[in-house]
Amino acid sequence: QVQLVESGGGLVQAGGSLRLSCAILGRPFSTYAMGWFRQAPGKEREFVAAMGWNGDVTYYADSVKDRFTISRDNAENTMYLQMNGLRPEDTAVYYCAAGPRRFRPSRMSNDYDYWGQGTQVTVSS
Repeated sequence: QVQLVESGGGLVQAGGSLRLSCAILGRPFSTYAMGWFRQAPGKEREFVAAMGWNGDVTYYADSVKDRFTISRDNAENTMYLQMNGLRPEDTAVYYCAAGPRRFRPSRMSNDYDYWGQGTQVTVSS
């Protein structure tokens, strides 16, 4: 049984920073490509960032490029999303996801098999 446990969400003012964490339990972390997605009220879930199994390849949504950084520590079985320069439009529930072991990760939510419970990020103006 694979379980993803997220933490780090909260309320922050525009321009501020947050770091989200996602711990994977039950299987070796290096088995998976990893991704972050988010869903705002009334909107569909959207891709934020993803990283291949060894961390060499990363992809970002245009809306977060140069502000967010995805990283992983395979020894600690944990993935991170450092979010800087937060904007009110970044407000959403953020989900981490684990998918098949790929060098180049997918941007598509359907390609991910396991999901965290979600953590709320709220950015005030």
